Amino acid sequence: MKPKLVVSGAAGRMGRRIVALAAQSGDFELAGAVDVAGHPDLGKDAALLAGAESMGVVLSSEHPKAADVMIDFSLPAATDTAVEYCIKNNVALVLGTTGLSDEQNAMLDAAAKKIPLIQASNYSVGMNVLFGLVGKVAVMLGGDYDIEITEAHHRFKKDSPSGTALSLAEKIAEETGRDFPGCLVHGREGKDALRTEGTIGMHAIRAGDITGEHSVVYGTLGETVTISHSAHNRDNFVRGALRAAKWLTGKEPGRYSMNDVLGL
Repeated sequence: MKPKLVVSGAAGRMGRRIVALAAQSGDFELAGAVDVAGHPDLGKDAALLAGAESMGVVLSSEHPKAADVMIDFSLPAATDTAVEYCIKNNVALVLGTTGLSDEQNAMLDAAAKKIPLIQASNYSVGMNVLFGLVGKVAVMLGGDYDIEITEAHHRFKKDSPSGTALSLAEKIAEETGRDFPGCLVHGREGKDALRTEGTIGMHAIRAGDITGEHSVVYGTLGETVTISHSAHNRDNFVRGALRAAKWLTGKEPGRYSMNDVLGL
């Protein structure tokens, strides 16, 4: 039996691609497509809006009565409602919303005692491989190498730095014994802005329709090593999220990761 999928934020850029690729995959039954009350497309066929063949579900501000798994790539303001729905209805949660508050992250910790969930800043398979590499590279290169992270996204992205950039920095901090997020320096300005030993520089670019670019630069006197990832479109994130949703369905309550999904 196909998992019953509900997509939160289904009218957004990511939400529409989730609906479209879920329809194309044939691996899911679309149980619901949810977005904010007052959205101009409410009542329209969600799959047709996403450019796919109809799956018989209209865009609604109400969650469906029954589902197996939710994928939520919406906004932090919608996260509390999504989590409450999943707990009440025993629905697994794949969460890709970034920029959550400390209180919301604590709420997810509590929710994981009742439902299976995956919270990831990035669902790309390639980026998750990078998450596993960047800290190990920092350890191998040693303390003489300064570390800077740059990230670039489209002009509409609200949170900065990106959740992915923060995850890269956190992985490096874990492996090298740095205090996180205390080791981060967000941009530099002024006449006396020399970098401090042991810090990780963080720099954000917002321009046009850039899907997502991340680079970790390790530099010392004489050489630079750069590890980078470029997303050509949103579909790689969507495919990873759908893979996670299929894997998570039916699991015991707990916090899982993309490492679990991918067997890394």
